[in-house]
Amino acid sequence: MDGTQMPTISYFYGIYIRMYLKDHAPPHFHAVYGEYEAYFSIETGALIQGKMPKRARRLVLDWSKLHRDALMQNWARSQSGQMLERVPGLDAEQGD
Repeated sequence: MDGTQMPTISYFYGIYIRMYLKDHAPPHFHAVYGEYEAYFSIETGALIQGKMPKRARRLVLDWSKLHRDALMQNWARSQSGQMLERVPGLDAEQGD
């Protein structure tokens, strides 16, 4: 890493969701699951780069659809170097 911060904004089922501050376009987030790491489009949920097991990829897609607005708000914050907000994980949805 080049010193750029990458806060964890969500965690569910062993998957960490992170977003670099002042990262490059297009708007995206990073998912880390065990030894796998990939980044996904906020707008479509599509895997842009990296590898992720099929089940974990499906969980990330489902989660991103539920939280697209919050992800876009965090993306805007990240571009101006502001603190990012936590986003509930899929497992948290069960208790609501």
